[in-house]
Amino acid sequence: MKHEVVEKNIGLMMILILVALSFGTLVELVPLLFAKETHEPIAGLKPLPALELEGRDIYIREGCNVCHSQMIRPLRAETERYGHYSVAGELVYNHPFLWGSKRTGPDLARVGKRYSDDWHRAHLYNPRDVVPESNMPAFPWLFEDEINSERTNLKMIALRRVGVPYTDEDISGAAAAVAGKKEIDALVAYLQQLGTLLQSRR
Repeated sequence: MKHEVVEKNIGLMMILILVALSFGTLVELVPLLFAKETHEPIAGLKPLPALELEGRDIYIREGCNVCHSQMIRPLRAETERYGHYSVAGELVYNHPFLWGSKRTGPDLARVGKRYSDDWHRAHLYNPRDVVPESNMPAFPWLFEDEINSERTNLKMIALRRVGVPYTDEDISGAAAAVAGKKEIDALVAYLQQLGTLLQSRR
């Protein structure tokens, strides 16, 4: 029997497993490379302004994406709780993607404009002041540390190289846009824009 030859030869079995996995991966991924909805931004989508871009980097640096997903699946339980399901076209300028699936805390894909700036500030300073049962850590240093405005334009230049349509004007004005701002200002600005394009269409 042919299957006995495979079952008794571990090297051959490993090669065939790799071939099967590679074929399955190609079947899943190749169509996405040519799908219009995975490459074209949704209507109204623009690259993050300087302050929000810095806020996104702080969000990643502080590990917010470890506990909070930004991916609402097209399931009734999720769309009723969080809002419109996530679509690739709203995140085409994100490098790296922050979809994720870990939800120690709630999904944040549509958190923009759901709470006031003051609520976010209080929540980030000490989460238990606004959500008593929260196990989220506090981030008081964000209220003290200023953004390094010398690097913002360099981030935009790097993102433009991978297809994010920042203009020369965006890049030249980046340092002034974040100068003197605290990290908390940037993080709140980032959170307040999350998912608002599709949120407004509901």
